Amino acid sequence: MKHTNSAIILLGPTAVGKTELSLSIAEKYSGRIIGVDSQQVYRYMDIGTAKPSPEERARVTHHLIDVADPDEDYNVARFIKEAGQAIAVIRKQGDIPILAGGTGLYFKGLLEGLFDIDPVDQEIRENLRKQLEGEGRQSLYDELCRCDPDSAARIHPNDTQRLIRALEIFRSTGMTWSKHLASQKTEPVLTNVLKLGLTRDRERLYERIDMRVKQMVDSGFVHEVKDLLKMGYHGDLNSMQSIGYRHMVNFLKGVWSWEESLEFLARDTRRYAKRQYTWFRRDTEIAWFDPGQKDEIYSLIDAYLIRS
Repeated sequence: MKHTNSAIILLGPTAVGKTELSLSIAEKYSGRIIGVDSQQVYRYMDIGTAKPSPEERARVTHHLIDVADPDEDYNVARFIKEAGQAIAVIRKQGDIPILAGGTGLYFKGLLEGLFDIDPVDQEIRENLRKQLEGEGRQSLYDELCRCDPDSAARIHPNDTQRLIRALEIFRSTGMTWSKHLASQKTEPVLTNVLKLGLTRDRERLYERIDMRVKQMVDSGFVHEVKDLLKMGYHGDLNSMQSIGYRHMVNFLKGVWSWEESLEFLARDTRRYAKRQYTWFRRDTEIAWFDPGQKDEIYSLIDAYLIRS
């Protein structure tokens, strides 16, 4: 049976177990996986982003992994466009798109549509880059707090890409990013979708995060970051400022000791997981499960596909 309008979302915090379950669902229901992860899009960044292994990608076709170089400005607009293209291809071939990941903003764009903003004047962008280089991120964040406190409240002070984007919008239009988000939307890519969320008891999730940190280190994470730096991908790139990569860069630069780097990496990953939960819990349509509840998950998928 072809499910030309069906799609399954599988989301949850980092290290909860999305990869293995997404593979099982794809194999059981003739699906293909679309990664919804803002870091797995980058080539050469494998260990720190916990990409599906070559063996796992051989089991099921994956889309939107390794589609950009680390110095490319990969954003939500590009993701929405490429995800829409992948969904169309998967459905045309009679398979079910399974969108698996943990980047809440990307899911939001797929489900609610994307705000439409005219291209920003390059002079404005260049001035912001100069301000960043001369005065640092805190200067940008302080400015955003003054001109757009709503955006400042949801953007981390270290998220350079989004700080600059919010200030670009305000300087070029005089309108805050928040108002653009509320008033200028394109049509959503996804409708008639089943939303599945994975969760674990907090203590067990934190244990898994600690295990992941150890596995990344044992797998050669430091060497991966060294190779990226040798290739010319400097530590100030947005991709290299993500969790894990900035920790290894700070270790290699001598900013932190090895013990501090691992401690801060585990701590920041736990904090990220908490932020992911906060984001996803706003959506009351998500059905939450422990990864071990496969029978219950499959029953819900069966019922959804019958309705579709």
